[in-house]
Amino acid sequence: MIDQLKHFIDYISAPTISFTILTVIFPFVFPPTDFFDRANKKLGLWRIWTNAGGFILFVLITGFFVLGFNDENFSIVLTKPDNFPIILMVYTMFFFTWYGMKKSYINDRRIEKGEKPNEYHDPEDKVLVWPDLVYIEFIALLLFMVFLIVWSIVVAAPLEEPANPSVTPNPSKAPWYFLGLQEMLVYYDPWLAGVLFPTFIILGMCAIPYIDINKKGDGYYSFKERRVGYFIFMYGWLVLWVYLIIIGTFFRGPNWNFFGPFEWWDPHKLEVLNNVNLSEYFWVILLERPLPQNVIIRESVGFLVTAIYLFVLPVALAKTYLKEMFYVYGPVRYTTIMILGLSMLSLPIKMYLRWFFNLKYIVAIPEYFFNI
Repeated sequence: MIDQLKHFIDYISAPTISFTILTVIFPFVFPPTDFFDRANKKLGLWRIWTNAGGFILFVLITGFFVLGFNDENFSIVLTKPDNFPIILMVYTMFFFTWYGMKKSYINDRRIEKGEKPNEYHDPEDKVLVWPDLVYIEFIALLLFMVFLIVWSIVVAAPLEEPANPSVTPNPSKAPWYFLGLQEMLVYYDPWLAGVLFPTFIILGMCAIPYIDINKKGDGYYSFKERRVGYFIFMYGWLVLWVYLIIIGTFFRGPNWNFFGPFEWWDPHKLEVLNNVNLSEYFWVILLERPLPQNVIIRESVGFLVTAIYLFVLPVALAKTYLKEMFYVYGPVRYTTIMILGLSMLSLPIKMYLRWFFNLKYIVAIPEYFFNI
């Protein structure tokens, strides 16, 4: 029974399956529209946030790790000192997500009844920064310092021997907080995955207060008043970042091949990768002609697809489905949202194109180190 459970977990943890499952169920868990909100209520998923959902998630995560610690293959990965922060992150991520959503749903019910949110305070009821806030922050600082000291004593620092150019670790992994970017390198050129997208992430986070014009939900938890923002942010955070870190930590083995959590990391495992560029699909496979020598002609289809996605699609949406949004937000905010949103959406699109069509690059110009 245990072996069958392990095989099942190995099967569904494949990126094509696990990522698809997360993407499909995500709008039901964080419903962005009325349709998904009604489905959420019919399925009773909202009870996960308001009732015993936190305890259920804790039991499931703990059961998975207990099963892993008792497995001869998975325990090798779990017990690495480098991976302790990942295990801690998984627990804290699920706890604070559940806790924040629970408070949001409680406030939503209070607002529907005409009551004030739990975080509401009379404007005259003020708390001084000194000493009230600084005192609490100082206590938190001391407690966290004690935690770090105990951690450094109990868990040995994962220091290895001096770098040897003749011996390369397999797999060679970045620090855990960069594993999301390293996983993105599978699907994108380094200038995109390592430079442009991290810049967009930082600038996008900084731009949120200037882009957001919804005054509801300021200073209190509320999912119903900000459900589209919740959905977009949580999908980008949990699925397109935390998920990639977990994949890169536990499921990427030698030669950066994918392995199930209970599968042995066989360094001799071979996977056939016939990755093909879009230009090769068009000229060689579809038209049965050799690739043109001229770079512009060769990659004309890729340039056309990219231009439609980045420039034509936002304009078409502004005149149709997002017409009201364009009017409310204005051209500058709308353009910024489209640039950041389409950049974020391009990651799952590129992942599926690689998985199901072996598409490597939409625009491939290795002569000038420019690939999309």
